[in-house]
Amino acid sequence: MADDQTNRALIPVLVTLMLLTGVCNTLLTKYQDMICVRDCDTANPKNFEQPVLQTAQMFVGESGCWILVFLFSLIKRASRSRGYTPIPSAQEDTNNAVLKPLIGKDGRRPLKGWATLLLSLPSTCDIIGTTLMNGGLLFVAASIYQMTRGALVLFVGVFSVIFLKRRLFAYQWFALVVVVTGVAIVGLAGAMDKGDVISQTPPPPMKQARAIIEAAILNAREAANEPVVWKTVIGVLMIAGAQIFTATQFVLEEHILERYSIEPLKMVGWEGLFGFSLTLIGMIILHLLIGRTDAGRNGYFDAVEGWREFINIPGIFLSSILIMISIGGFNFFGLSVTRTVSATSRSTIDTCRTLFIWIVSLGLGWESFKWLQIVGFALLVYGTFLFNDLVGVPWACCVRSRIERQREPLLEEEPIEHS
Repeated sequence: MADDQTNRALIPVLVTLMLLTGVCNTLLTKYQDMICVRDCDTANPKNFEQPVLQTAQMFVGESGCWILVFLFSLIKRASRSRGYTPIPSAQEDTNNAVLKPLIGKDGRRPLKGWATLLLSLPSTCDIIGTTLMNGGLLFVAASIYQMTRGALVLFVGVFSVIFLKRRLFAYQWFALVVVVTGVAIVGLAGAMDKGDVISQTPPPPMKQARAIIEAAILNAREAANEPVVWKTVIGVLMIAGAQIFTATQFVLEEHILERYSIEPLKMVGWEGLFGFSLTLIGMIILHLLIGRTDAGRNGYFDAVEGWREFINIPGIFLSSILIMISIGGFNFFGLSVTRTVSATSRSTIDTCRTLFIWIVSLGLGWESFKWLQIVGFALLVYGTFLFNDLVGVPWACCVRSRIERQREPLLEEEPIEHS
């Protein structure tokens, strides 16, 4: 009983630290993208552009979970060395949510030995998805990056129906349409950063609305001819497309966990080791094929230049270390929180994370305020909450009881969010 009360008292602290590390992860990565590495005194300065290297540093942070596994093991051995060895019980095994095995059905085997190589499959999806997102973050604001990641629920829902044979109700499909609309509006807000034309004498409401629509169309036509706008569109598409691989990662993890059990902290650690190894091999191959050529020199896949910038530029080195620490902390605090709180709390935490990133970005002057972005974000939040049954819809009130009886979760285990 005392342990349960202690765990409940720690939840607000863990939630705060989860939010802090999650916000720092995105903002530090964006800060890293804004560091000038070459021609800083010219009209066309060159910023840090190494999405593959940023993916590698993420996996280093995930691999740091093994340090926590080792510390927990030392603590357990120290408690046994005192001369008292308690008899293990189900209650004892589930006190710590981070160490609680990911099992939901009887008969699953422990994931160990050669079977751990199965985790290289979701790690590969994580590599592709994270690299695409890091590349997209080069072209968009941090808040738009975080909001566009909301498209994940769409692909998780669709893939769960196709591959895991889950069932979605009509209101959930409607929620996915709302999410897609929200992502599209957020992307449009990033592309149309022109500002509003304010009249000295406000016209009547109907004329004012017409003027706003006409100005938006005019701004869209003018912006379509600017390279910056196309970069923003490409960035949004890269981030949204990356959610396909992230959703595939979640579905693969669920498929593996239907047959095997493993502690979540070890699962993140194994995926970190596999992910870093595969990313390192990919970096070498891409450097030999593209990075060392004349066209690829000083580009995204020039690993030698990326390593030089990492070592010689203090801002990049320090931010990389902080990113690794923030990712390790986010995984630990996230695993501690998301396996002990409700779906409402998880969705609220993720919404707060996006809001904090947006507020801090505005405060730092990294982006400008856009009303259209609020509309897109509101649709994203509503669609996600509706999909997770956190808000109701008018036409579902008469069939709510039937839905509650028949609905099954898309994923038996809550997906482990890594970044």
